[in-house]
Amino acid sequence: MWEELRPIGRDSSSGGYRRHAWNGADTDCRAWFRAQAEARGLAYELDRNGNQWAWLGATTYRDVAAGDAVVTGSHLDSVPDGGAFDGPLGVVSSFAALDELRRRGAEFGKPLAIVNFGDEEGARFGVACVGSRLTAGALTAEAAHALRDADGVTLPQAMERAGHDPAAIGPDPDRLARIGAFVELHVEQGRALDLSGDPVGIASAIWPHGRWRFDFHGEANHAGTTRLEDRHDPMLTYAETVLAARERARLAGALATFGKVSVVPNGVNAIPSLVRGWLDSRAADQDTLDRVVQEIERAAAERGARDGVDVRVVRESFSPVVEFRHALRDELRALLGGADGAGGKGGGRARPVPVLGTGAGHDAGILSGTVPTAMLFVRNPTGVSHSPAESAAEDDCVAGVTALADVLEGLACT
Repeated sequence: MWEELRPIGRDSSSGGYRRHAWNGADTDCRAWFRAQAEARGLAYELDRNGNQWAWLGATTYRDVAAGDAVVTGSHLDSVPDGGAFDGPLGVVSSFAALDELRRRGAEFGKPLAIVNFGDEEGARFGVACVGSRLTAGALTAEAAHALRDADGVTLPQAMERAGHDPAAIGPDPDRLARIGAFVELHVEQGRALDLSGDPVGIASAIWPHGRWRFDFHGEANHAGTTRLEDRHDPMLTYAETVLAARERARLAGALATFGKVSVVPNGVNAIPSLVRGWLDSRAADQDTLDRVVQEIERAAAERGARDGVDVRVVRESFSPVVEFRHALRDELRALLGGADGAGGKGGGRARPVPVLGTGAGHDAGILSGTVPTAMLFVRNPTGVSHSPAESAAEDDCVAGVTALADVLEGLACT
């Protein structure tokens, strides 16, 4: 499976992946998912929001009683020039875990589904977890229809070009009501497991996080003839804001990153009229996050006043803190060895699986307000993520599959 996915959407120059929502690579990934489902005799289903489902013990979610389905999976899209593991590891591991359960001769007492949520990274339209947000009602159909990529293509237009009807997108509460548990496996996007020496961990919580667009409106002018003191240069205000974000986050023990910027008119010899930068900020608690973002906005406004630049800020997306439900989290710990360190059904574990928090957002976090959700992390030896250098050892990936199979056996099998 991994070898089949490896070349899809890979850029030859960077070595990273460009599997963006509804582009050609995304379409190829979707075809791969469907082929994997059908090869295993699973019922394939595409929901109204473009999320893909593969069902065992049902042909559609309508066949499932309320709260009865056990679901696993993740996403297949990537950030620009992203790594191979973020998202796909969870989907590949889900199919592999099902293969392992069948090898064990497990008898399923509940319907099982594997899901590929669409546009988790938000690389094309700027909003993360579009597929799960729409399904959970956290993103309205009206707001989704207004999303545009850098070329001005709207989300509905992109869906139509990929062969999906956008008219029906929106909340899907009846589908979510059928899910009794959703377990997402993901490569860890940090080094906590590497430092602890554990191949697999359980998520405790996801930090609150959001994305804010900062628009710095200045005055276009000639770079070679305009005196420095006569300029209203939004690039200066933007640069000062980037430095302020780093400082405010450092002092608060939070995270703040300007990772995307656009410039108008974007000429070497032109003073910009507009600089637009996107802030990603995260913190362990809501109060800290609010304070950090407010301080960054204040710093931008103060510098803008000095530069004669108008600063406008729009919050484009936000996810509150997610405390994964303790009952399900504790059940996973018990299935994987519990506090006494006994091995799970897959065997081989000599100590309890650690529980750790994360600053990265996931579809599991979006669904957590409606569905009991949990997450498994697989060790990342470098902690590098959203980069072609992202990696995980094969032995650790196999340990993740075994852990996921143990969990699914405990949740879905008799």
